[in-house]
Amino acid sequence: MTNILSQAATIPNMITLVRIILIPVFVAAVVHGHYGYALFFFVTAALSDMLDGMVARRTNQKTRLGAFLDAFADKALLITSFIICSVYGWISQWLTVCVLGRDLVITLGWVLLTLMSRHTKVGTIMSGKIAIASQLVLISYVMLALNVAELPDRPPDFAEWIVAALTVFSGIQYVYRGVIRDGD
Repeated sequence: MTNILSQAATIPNMITLVRIILIPVFVAAVVHGHYGYALFFFVTAALSDMLDGMVARRTNQKTRLGAFLDAFADKALLITSFIICSVYGWISQWLTVCVLGRDLVITLGWVLLTLMSRHTKVGTIMSGKIAIASQLVLISYVMLALNVAELPDRPPDFAEWIVAALTVFSGIQYVYRGVIRDGD
């Protein structure tokens, strides 16, 4: 128990916990029509994702708890953001299904690999980072567009297609990697 508490008390993990706390605050801002605040909370949460990893590496404070919390925070932020933007009609529902489907396949694959072969380490791949970055940029655009009258309310179709392509490609790479690793 002491080990978990000492892992939780690191600066990177505290940054990640703030990101998790910002998610319902972001949702409340959207629901109440405070789009400027919503943009601020979302961008702060997105930037904290880069910050916690950078601090963890530079201070040698990488922990298993931190890796889990970081992945959880990423999924929670993106899933929540895509669902709320889809419900309000700011992004296409098919894109939300694509993003959620990829995460569901990756998560179920990880659970199956863990149960079948005791592999519990989930490593990131560059295409996954690029897909997540594209998703964060798309949601940031939507939040910005709600605050700037000159921008269209919805992102351009090509932007949604790019995010979808990157998301699907990274999902395929994760599945391929899981199958290859499981076969070893």
